[in-house]
Amino acid sequence: MRIGTVEISSKLALAPMAGVTDAAFRQICSELGAGYTITELISSKALCYHDKKTFSLLTQFPGEHPAAVQIFGSDPVCMAEAAQIAMEHTGADILDINMGCPARKVTGSGSGSALMRDLPLCAQIITAVRKSTVLPVTVKMRLGWDDDHLCAPELAHIAQECGADLLTVHGRTREQQYAGQADWQAVARVKQAVRIPVLLNGDIISADSALRALRETGCDGLAIGRGALGNPFLFAQIRAALAGQPVVYPTFEQVVETAIRHGEMMRAWKQEHAAVTEMRKHMCWYIHGRRGAARLRTQLTALDNLDDVYALLRQFAREQSAQSTENCITG
Repeated sequence: MRIGTVEISSKLALAPMAGVTDAAFRQICSELGAGYTITELISSKALCYHDKKTFSLLTQFPGEHPAAVQIFGSDPVCMAEAAQIAMEHTGADILDINMGCPARKVTGSGSGSALMRDLPLCAQIITAVRKSTVLPVTVKMRLGWDDDHLCAPELAHIAQECGADLLTVHGRTREQQYAGQADWQAVARVKQAVRIPVLLNGDIISADSALRALRETGCDGLAIGRGALGNPFLFAQIRAALAGQPVVYPTFEQVVETAIRHGEMMRAWKQEHAAVTEMRKHMCWYIHGRRGAARLRTQLTALDNLDDVYALLRQFAREQSAQSTENCITG
């Protein structure tokens, strides 16, 4: 798959997620099979005002290529300026425009998926960003604002004509947020409406669902978001399935050691307090579905030191292993 002049050797991308897809998580997912990574969404206005905290979101992990920076905003001039700043600051390969975020704090300013209610403004933004950089430009969108405004095929065509090199389409409306099932067939219709590559986003939670999604939609690849929370191994599993190889699932001990390595990477980039605060949610995702996870979550939220978090996780892993052994004996 090619995105403009950039060759992507994989059908798998890590979808941008606010407060989640920082450099540490992107590196973990990349090592496990994500062939294309994108920053969490970044405010164009904050970049234009040179906000120091916002600039930290541009951090890339060593060797992060091909990689993209995602920006959001509703002012074409500011978006174009932010695109230039982001590219100069990071050396990323691709600039992604967010027209799909459903969060109220984003749509309230007319950005994210709110832009799908104003297609002429979408055209202005994509054109302005396209003119600001020689690098490939991509667009992330949803199916529309709500069921009465399903404009994704129209926006896809506009994006293509304005110079976009790839589209990522989440198979829900903004009104749905993340409820219900993603409408893959609606995404398939977007794919059929354009010549440029299209990535499907939404409800990719297993190797089987990934294969089915590609088969049913004809999309060029998959952008995996919530399915990777606590389970970056999903990329390795889908990669194996695509290659016709056996799908391997990690032991819980491997999950815990990956979580700890994730924490150490976070600590290397941030101060201890910030790293602990960020990692609490990730640790909860890593242990999700395990017997006793609710109790452990309560304990984790009370800790303010990563080493204590690691000790608790390893103890939990030993308990899980002991329970598993006991069940095997009694069974």
